[in-house]
Amino acid sequence: MQVLTIDVGGSKFSVGGFQGSDMVLRESRQTNREGGPVWMVGQIEKIISVWRRDKGFRAERCGIGFGGPVDYPTQSVTMSTHVEGWAQFPLVSKVAETVDAPTVIDNDANVGALGESYFGAGKGLPSLFYMTLSTGIGGGIIQNGAVIRGADSYAGEIGHTNILPDGPACLCGSYGCFERMCCGLWLERDFGKPASTLLSDPEFVQRYVVDLARGLKTALMVLNPHRIVIGGGISKAGDALFVPLRAELNRQMTSWSKARRDVVPAQLGDDSVLYGALVLAQQMTLSLKNI
Repeated sequence: MQVLTIDVGGSKFSVGGFQGSDMVLRESRQTNREGGPVWMVGQIEKIISVWRRDKGFRAERCGIGFGGPVDYPTQSVTMSTHVEGWAQFPLVSKVAETVDAPTVIDNDANVGALGESYFGAGKGLPSLFYMTLSTGIGGGIIQNGAVIRGADSYAGEIGHTNILPDGPACLCGSYGCFERMCCGLWLERDFGKPASTLLSDPEFVQRYVVDLARGLKTALMVLNPHRIVIGGGISKAGDALFVPLRAELNRQMTSWSKARRDVVPAQLGDDSVLYGALVLAQQMTLSLKNI
């Protein structure tokens, strides 16, 4: 089966073409924030057109991971927390018309969680919590191979838990949110340097992991997953981030809790969401039937 997969992010978007479980085509471009959804759909149409003409790729299904809240039962974009113009945009119908194939969508963190669960750092584990740490922060929960979405498709939104109640204002209207303190967008705005530069400074990292561990402690105490997998651009810092993070998380964790503190970077790197969108598309008939 040929499956088209799309990862719509605040900073970039990627499109992947799968033959079975093998990614045979891939393209990534920077997101034009001013262009909004109309520009994005236009770019996707151009990529698909070229793949059809030059590669003979014709998708039988399509899966989308979207960087913002998604109402899964109605298959609709709720909004983007970082790019204007996406509220209630009919992305699924637009893409389905372009691809001429059944199309399914979910929040990118949920989709990334599926990718890592089936193909990456969570493969073979009964449960995991996946966190995307990039332009923003999102979370996806996997239990026995299935996404836990909650009653209203809002489960896993760890980015807007308050880790510093008296902290700086977040875009969501609250204060000191996990996302506000730790995501790439705010790191660059607060410190005037991209996250990749900041995380090359060990002294900065030691301060940064204090807030990062506060947020992850919530996931460990509430969910007790077999593993926490962190994806997104900031996770690419590798041991320079994860070694001090694990030490800080062990320091902060409640002494009597025996919840495992297994925290690792995403194995699939930038492709977690694309692989997860493959799983989403393969499962779409069953999952939507059971809503």
